[in-house]
Amino acid sequence: MATKRRVGAENSETRARIVEAAEAVIRDDGYAAVSTRKVATRLGLPASLVHYYFPATADLWLAVFRRGAAQSDAMIDAAAADHDPVRALWRFHADASRAALSLEFMALANRHASLRAAIADHVAAMRARESDMFARAIGARLAEAPRATPGVSPEALSVLLAGVGRALVMEGAMGVSAGHADARAWIDGWLDALLGTRPA
Repeated sequence: MATKRRVGAENSETRARIVEAAEAVIRDDGYAAVSTRKVATRLGLPASLVHYYFPATADLWLAVFRRGAAQSDAMIDAAAADHDPVRALWRFHADASRAALSLEFMALANRHASLRAAIADHVAAMRARESDMFARAIGARLAEAPRATPGVSPEALSVLLAGVGRALVMEGAMGVSAGHADARAWIDGWLDALLGTRPA
């Protein structure tokens, strides 16, 4: 009977450094550039040590995604705690600082079922959290303002803000900006109509 291959501990500092280095490679050179040797060279480690923690490149991609997902979750928590959580969440979705990684993971998801499933699970969980946040923060206002938000549920609002934000970020990363300023201004004005005057 074959013995299961030993893999390095999840809470290892070395493992965390490997994941961080792999993220930098993906951001700088694209996911196809990630290899055990390249990540090891970047850290000055033997390639066998990277392989010890991540037997397959797909394992490393998944770890990088989970690191980014945890960071996104922390940003959503911060938005939820903001004095203006709806606008804070809109800023989160329209933030272009994670654009390079997002594009790479979208490409990866098209080719790797396990990563696609992990991304889908995270998006579903994130949507549920956002919808709950909207329901608590402005649920009554959504229900009472049909002219400003016809038929918009907390779930629909989550999809709309994330979808528009994602389009702006993805297109911006490709150098496309036509209509972006107008779209941002429209969302800002729509939120002003929904939430009242923009806070100082």
